[in-house]
Amino acid sequence: MPTDLSPLIAATARWLTVAYPPCGGALASALCEVQARQAVTVAAWLRYPTEIDAGLVTMAGPGGTARLDWITGAEAAGDHSAEEWAWRTWVDEVVASWAAALLTDAELAGLAVAALAEGEHTATPVEFRRLLSPDDGDRRAAALLRHPDLLAPVAALHRDQLLTRLGPGRSLAA
Repeated sequence: MPTDLSPLIAATARWLTVAYPPCGGALASALCEVQARQAVTVAAWLRYPTEIDAGLVTMAGPGGTARLDWITGAEAAGDHSAEEWAWRTWVDEVVASWAAALLTDAELAGLAVAALAEGEHTATPVEFRRLLSPDDGDRRAAALLRHPDLLAPVAALHRDQLLTRLGPGRSLAA
């Protein structure tokens, strides 16, 4: 059973950076993408903490962007060819929502990274520096991606599930 979450992580991070684009040039784009990818990685590892969870979502598919696009006012799929739009089927709405919450709440991001120690994925807090301790350049590059008011509709979609997952007595199986 395949257990690689990288297509889901890449597509969900891409959706976030398309919906909330970087502010600046190539360096800003790279910094924004790294922050999105770190937040999405943490969210995906929390959402799918075991190999079985990861395998199931890989087989069933994560669901796509339909509701996220509607909430953010993104353009409709009919405006693009299937090849241009296919990556969007790998976006996970819950993971995008959790990542949005992590990007806008440093305390929640710290709790989420700490909770990864209980899952089967290996991580250390230093791997998520741009998520946990963004510098001024990171903040400028991802001004839209980290703006609490702009991300609020997406973050609110599944925030309660994230808080439940991170709360005391949490269950890590998805």
